[in-house]
Amino acid sequence: MTEPWTFSTALANETATAQLMADLALLIGPGDVITLSGDLGAGKTAAARAMIRYLAGDEALEVPSPTFTLVQGYDLPPFPLLHADLYRVDDAGELEEIGLSPLPDGYAALIEWPERAPGALPADRIDVALSHRPALGSTARAAVITGHGKAAAQVERLKALREFLDDAGYLEAKRQRMPGDASTRSYARLARNDESVILMNSPKRPDGPAIYDGKPYSAAVHLAEDVRPFVAIANGLRERGFSAPKIQHADLDAGLLITEDFGSASFVEGDPPAPIPERYQAATDMLAALHHLALPETLPLAPQITYTIPPFDTDAMLVEIGLMPDWYLPDRDATPTAELRREFIALWRELLVKAEIAWKTWVIRDFHSPNLIWLDERTEFAKVGVIDFQDAVLGPEAYDLVSLLQDARIDVPEALELAMLTRYIKARLAADDAFDPAAFAELYAIMSAQRNTRLLGTFARLNRRDGKPQYLKHQPRIWTYLKRSLDHPALSGIRAWYAAHVPPPVP
Repeated sequence: MTEPWTFSTALANETATAQLMADLALLIGPGDVITLSGDLGAGKTAAARAMIRYLAGDEALEVPSPTFTLVQGYDLPPFPLLHADLYRVDDAGELEEIGLSPLPDGYAALIEWPERAPGALPADRIDVALSHRPALGSTARAAVITGHGKAAAQVERLKALREFLDDAGYLEAKRQRMPGDASTRSYARLARNDESVILMNSPKRPDGPAIYDGKPYSAAVHLAEDVRPFVAIANGLRERGFSAPKIQHADLDAGLLITEDFGSASFVEGDPPAPIPERYQAATDMLAALHHLALPETLPLAPQITYTIPPFDTDAMLVEIGLMPDWYLPDRDATPTAELRREFIALWRELLVKAEIAWKTWVIRDFHSPNLIWLDERTEFAKVGVIDFQDAVLGPEAYDLVSLLQDARIDVPEALELAMLTRYIKARLAADDAFDPAAFAELYAIMSAQRNTRLLGTFARLNRRDGKPQYLKHQPRIWTYLKRSLDHPALSGIRAWYAAHVPPPVP
């Protein structure tokens, strides 16, 4: 059994309490339970209100005390949350009546007065005990934070995070939640005086089951296991004139970074969001410039430490596309037989020979609108700020252009895709008359089919395994891109297999 993990901290005022709760919010997710205890007036409701407003991204959000309603629900951007006050609860059995026991799937919970129902609290939880500290001032509080069970690791990380912020001089900075991604990473914007920076919380990726030749999925497809690849690739891009955030403070072992803030100027606009052509032109030019360079496989990371970029080889690509028969097809009641799986892999293995022998470059991998920031004050392709590249691999040059022009989250008009594809080819030809447009177009279709096949499976897995159904809405768009790439003559064999065995997603 995991021993509880505890640390305490002084909170000079309500602002300091809000900062503590924002830091804690950075580390929690669905299923987590946080209790708030202390005497009347100790600041429990203020602490809960601060966390809810931070997660909502709305400092003015009305967050009433649930003293009389007992439970108040909030549909917050990262996950839904229940805010409960057990002061008027007389029996632990009442928690089932008010919907707290068991906690609904996918919800987090903030519970005030947990001592009213101690026997009903989950074994895995975070307790925050608040108390007055009049010797330090009328608004001063002390907080004792304890992690029980699996939550002990979260509290240990909370202490490490706050020590990191203190060492960097940002413990008293204002926090603003930033949207995360489908990984375990989380982000916050820190504002201090007239400057702002980005805090990245990137804990070491937990290993999954070793089901791919003795490796978990992340290792088999070369996803970043820690923060080191981000630092190495960021430095490598900047050294070559590309815009990646400067690393201002780093704890490589803990997976904590403070980086340059590129702002929030997007590559899309409108509702629904659509590409801004001028910015997509710059992004296309950036890729053409990057792919023309002879790029190293190994990069310096720290004194006497290097990082070697892994290869995006056939085996890794096959593991990725295997997510489609493993997760997407069962969702569509079309689970393939063992023989059909062998056919599927054999067809793809033959097709991916062309990707294996193609010119290799740094594949940023998720080079699409959510990960690109427009830097208007810079020039040419330096206007393209890239913020997500820790999963970079050495692979085919067409892959990132597919990521950009077949964005899984927004509709990229086919006319714009073709215009940018033409623009890229012209730029490559201007720099290298040996560049082969027809071979590149074929490689583009293969990488499109590979990426979109993988995304169908990835989004089905995010729904079924991780409780993130919001990704399913992107499947029809991915299906459109996939059908477009399968029309290329080089993909006729795999096209026939898909036509016979892969049903379209639910609209």
